[in-house]
Amino acid sequence: MKLQRLELFVAALWWGSLTTLGFGVVPLLFARLGSPAQAGQMAAQLFSAQTWVSVVCGLLLLMALRRRAQTQGLGWILAGMLLALLVELAVAPRIVARENLALWHSLGTAMYALQWLCAGACLWRQAKSSA
Repeated sequence: MKLQRLELFVAALWWGSLTTLGFGVVPLLFARLGSPAQAGQMAAQLFSAQTWVSVVCGLLLLMALRRRAQTQGLGWILAGMLLALLVELAVAPRIVARENLALWHSLGTAMYALQWLCAGACLWRQAKSSA
């Protein structure tokens, strides 16, 4: 029972950190900092840190599934982790380099939103199994 609560906490941390950063912190940066370039640099650093939060949360959830010999929810976890890594390693460098900025920014935003949905599905599943 205690481990299920810990798993719920990890899923909540993953989804909550994505929500806070993507829907709260980054929009505030662009609203409050002096220039879009300055806000963009800070956002890039925060999104990079978020990637590693996502990967660690995903790994912890995978370890929990393995411990219980379950596969239910595996796809959501793997998809969320893959999206996080793709944004960090493939999309973000192109945004930072300002390479076809509209395309890569749109793709990165869509992939972040999909990761948010994957983390939300993991949280939903954990909350349901903890009840």
